[in-house]
Amino acid sequence: MTLTLDLLLIPLAYLIGSISFAVVVSKCMRLPDPHTYGSGNPGATNVLRTGNKKAAVLTLIGDALKGYFAVMLARHILGDQSLTASLNSWLLCGVVIAVFLGHLFPVFHGFKGGKGVATACGILFGINWILGLATLATWIIVAKFMRYSSLAAIAAAIFGPVYFVFLFGFQPMGIALLIVCFLLIWRHHSNIQNLMNGTESRIGSKKETQ
Repeated sequence: MTLTLDLLLIPLAYLIGSISFAVVVSKCMRLPDPHTYGSGNPGATNVLRTGNKKAAVLTLIGDALKGYFAVMLARHILGDQSLTASLNSWLLCGVVIAVFLGHLFPVFHGFKGGKGVATACGILFGINWILGLATLATWIIVAKFMRYSSLAAIAAAIFGPVYFVFLFGFQPMGIALLIVCFLLIWRHHSNIQNLMNGTESRIGSKKETQ
């Protein structure tokens, strides 16, 4: 493909990211719009407040898969012959940021998106499965011992770029992941405040607000 056509991968990634599976799944399963209850966050945690675990799981999977799909599609179209070549592509970096921004500010849903944890996870698995697995393991460990899903998400966001540097060194993709990290932490600003105040609810609590 020509550079001009390749550049279209970035707006395409944004549109893919703009598909809010919390809204889509809720509509298909005749559940309330996730923007209208709980935290108002269109994510799996808020969908779970309806009591429909299947809807929450489908939301989680859908949000993760769109991040994975956008990255894998871009890698395929760009035609890089190796993972290292892919990671050096600024276009792929643009795709990573675009699909994440699409989730945070979805054009299809009034720019009211989620916090991006599942989508970020999908992005990392699209880049490299070891990177994705290591970051997911970080989330699981922090969540298990600290019992705060928001803290686990923040820890995973911070370690994601660190793991990337350990695996691949300093490459352009590291900058893209750092931007995703900052955006994800910024989206958790209210949770951070709650953690500092000691009012953040733990995993399993009925008052959980993430």
